[in-house]
Amino acid sequence: MKRHFDEELAELNKEILRMGALTEESIYKSIEALKTLSMKKAKQVIAEDDRINELELVIDEKCLDLIALYQPMAVDLRFIVMAMKICTDLERIADLAVDICERVLEMADKPLLKPLIDIPKLATLAQGMVKEAIDAFINRDAGQAREVILRAEPEADNLRNLVQSELINDYILKDPSAAPRAVSLLLVARHLERICDHATNIAEDAIYMVEAKVVKHRLGVLKET
Repeated sequence: MKRHFDEELAELNKEILRMGALTEESIYKSIEALKTLSMKKAKQVIAEDDRINELELVIDEKCLDLIALYQPMAVDLRFIVMAMKICTDLERIADLAVDICERVLEMADKPLLKPLIDIPKLATLAQGMVKEAIDAFINRDAGQAREVILRAEPEADNLRNLVQSELINDYILKDPSAAPRAVSLLLVARHLERICDHATNIAEDAIYMVEAKVVKHRLGVLKET
């Protein structure tokens, strides 16, 4: 029974990694679509979102089956329950990549307002945070999860603020006709920041899974550890 349970947990690990990889790919493709204002690439990301939605359902069902069949305890139970939460975050991250592509479709028939500098940086950071948070969960590495929260999240907030300040002060306030394109880019930055927030959620869940310690909304606890 124990051997079968361990095999099932290993398979669950693989499914989470697969969902994480698909989600990271969605982020990357959405930003590539933005850089070139490619309607084709944007529509591809939107169409591929169904795969991630289906995988979320598969993982949720697997988690429920594991709980019902094996009645796990302690760290194994926390792993399964947190896996379900993490899949929800990954699905929402993929939805945000779709949201970015919807902004691309809005802007596709117009020239880019400005060269993209900080938004691609924010996108790269978002991808990295998602990957590191998933790795921390899979590898049961609470230290890596803390790095995501303490180092990467403030950097994401700073980049979002830079994008927001530039678009508002240098474009919207100076040239109201630029407002529609500026607002679309503001929304892209907001979507990317929300992706970073979900990556932080995953990192927090990784810490809880490993240490049974709740760190959500408790930055002081993280810094003291």
